[in-house]
Amino acid sequence: MDLVPALEEPLKKVLGPATAKVMAEHLGLHSVGDLLHHYPRRYEERGQLTHLADLPMDEHVTVVAQVADARLHTFASAKAPRGKGQRLEVTITDGSGRLQLVFFGNGVHKPHKELLPGTRALFAGKVSLFNRRLQLAHPAYELLRGADDEAAETVESWAGALIPLYPATAKLESWKIGKAIQTVLPSAQEAIDPLPPALREGRGLLPLPEALLKIHRPHTKADIADAHARLKWDEAFVLQVALARRRHADAQLPAVPRRPAPDGLLSAFDDRLPFTLTDGQQKVSKEIFDDLATDHPMHRLLQGEVGSGKTMVALRAMLAVVDAGGQAAMLAPTEVLAQQHHRSIVEMMGELAEGGMLGGSEQGTKVVLLTGSMGTAARRQAMLDLVTGEAGIVIGTHALIEDKVQFHDLGLVVVDEQHRFGVEQRDALRGKGKQPPHLLVMTATPIPRTVAMTVFGDLETSVLDQLPAGRSPIASHVVPAADKPHFLTRAWERVREEVENGHQAYVVCPRIGDEEDDPRKARKSAEDEAEKRPPLAVLDIADQLVKGPLSGLRVEVLHGRMHPDDKDAVMRRFAAGETHVLVATTVIEVGVNVPNATAMVIMDADRFGVSQLHQLRGRVGRGSAPGLCLLVSEMPEASPARQRLNAVASTLDGFELSRIDLEQRREGDVLGQAQSGARTSLRVLAVIEDEEIIAEARQEATAVVEADPELTELPGLRTALDALVDEEREQYLEKG
Repeated sequence: MDLVPALEEPLKKVLGPATAKVMAEHLGLHSVGDLLHHYPRRYEERGQLTHLADLPMDEHVTVVAQVADARLHTFASAKAPRGKGQRLEVTITDGSGRLQLVFFGNGVHKPHKELLPGTRALFAGKVSLFNRRLQLAHPAYELLRGADDEAAETVESWAGALIPLYPATAKLESWKIGKAIQTVLPSAQEAIDPLPPALREGRGLLPLPEALLKIHRPHTKADIADAHARLKWDEAFVLQVALARRRHADAQLPAVPRRPAPDGLLSAFDDRLPFTLTDGQQKVSKEIFDDLATDHPMHRLLQGEVGSGKTMVALRAMLAVVDAGGQAAMLAPTEVLAQQHHRSIVEMMGELAEGGMLGGSEQGTKVVLLTGSMGTAARRQAMLDLVTGEAGIVIGTHALIEDKVQFHDLGLVVVDEQHRFGVEQRDALRGKGKQPPHLLVMTATPIPRTVAMTVFGDLETSVLDQLPAGRSPIASHVVPAADKPHFLTRAWERVREEVENGHQAYVVCPRIGDEEDDPRKARKSAEDEAEKRPPLAVLDIADQLVKGPLSGLRVEVLHGRMHPDDKDAVMRRFAAGETHVLVATTVIEVGVNVPNATAMVIMDADRFGVSQLHQLRGRVGRGSAPGLCLLVSEMPEASPARQRLNAVASTLDGFELSRIDLEQRREGDVLGQAQSGARTSLRVLAVIEDEEIIAEARQEATAVVEADPELTELPGLRTALDALVDEEREQYLEKG
């Protein structure tokens, strides 16, 4: 964030190659500056023991506790048939709860001598469940006995009464990270401050070197609070400056204003609509048309709940541009979705989509599809229609971005499901216009305001939060398959009932299940997750259903590794009602629209994120019949995974769910890992809680950039910005 020579020093020079290698591979830390910005996750007070009662399953934890009891057991085993196998069981306590530690084989001798009742130590390991009790197997530990002990150096290295506990890994415990930080801490004095002095002093924030010192070696809780307050501002401000610079650069670009003709294509389309637009659709359309009429490019994010009619709003924007003599391109993340959009847009437009064809409308235009798997002849024709201007609207996948694809006059780019496209791709398509085209980004993932400011900070935002008339409510229920297997039996009966009533159903699984489906991942997760089985797979579940609870129904599968033609054929049969049940991966997550599908069963629902479950659920209830979504899970009732599922089942409000999702995920995930490696993910800034800081940082950043777009007066800020975004990538600030 503030890289200058001392902070750019590679860790292998300072800490030695072995430690540096682990830090680079497991924590993404390469330089002294990276390590100084690896902040403690929390602090323990020496003398006040941590809460063993609150330990999270399957996570690496560090606890401070006292040995209550230690017992050595001898047993017979395959390796030690004569009863020479040894197991040391140590019980530790902190007043709030007890935890068992277990050591085996040759690993018992040292702890057997050292971990005597009454001994206090730091213990680190992964929490697992054995015989219904939480335990740490073979934890690393560091004794805390006081100055006369060999561990005096450890105790000394924890400044004052507060012990920082760092985000750690199995290969590198928290206290080893602490010692490494102790080594590089003097370099913090050379950190160059990215905040303008007036801003820092006006808000009473600590200088950066002092903040780094206080976050790693606090003497009081007030030190931690002061350091956090300062470092949050760094993260919020530097990110907002990067976004403000992008907005500023975009505002300087020229664009062709596109105003729809009074009695043109858009009017003809509106006249043939069988329904009236919702108030929300009309309001958002006006915002878009106002932007399209200006002489610099529109950059707008259109957020809409699943099924709120975003495609209709986008189509009207595309028709307005075609009216004004330009072309519009819609970029979809998958072939299935591109084909679906093409079909539904052609249906909505009717003869208006057949411009220049026999029986087509005089005001019409051609709507073409362009995807990577199209045959050569069809592809050549589509590209010819684009370069001559015959086609006013093109819908495609990233095949649209290829160098060979040329437009006659590209006026508008619509990107569907932004989180699946890098900004590089978005900009490559924008580069195909004679002047930069207008840009509309659509997402069905509801985004709280602060996240929109953080992640999509270079776009203006429009929100569609009304559902069109005729949409039905969706009932959602959690099916606890392990506790109550008869609930799962009932779930399959419900699917049958829906089919008997003339409807269709989806069954969603996390995995495909063919040989290419990387078995190493399955193995890894089994080891990592304490013998948890691999996620359920489409091919296995489809087979079980056909032979068992859904025998006699027409069941088909759909997943990402099928040939595009096969995928399209499966989707067409399902859309036409020929298939009763579609067993699929998340390829159906976005944009698949089959109003007759009323039920969805999501297997291993706990393996999906909250937003993803909400997206998937949006595939049912799209017609006049009510929708049903069943979330099947084997996780125990008290687990966080089940609480997440209960939250999804209890509300259909996507904005509420996105808040829950964010509160439960690490903040860094919000910005997407692709941003610039681990260094840029948010460490102390919490996008939900720190709404005020983000909003203020945005204002300050906008003012700074307007006054000095090149930041010539603020070298510290320039340096911080270069660390956040490499020079050539600033314009491509990756979106989450």
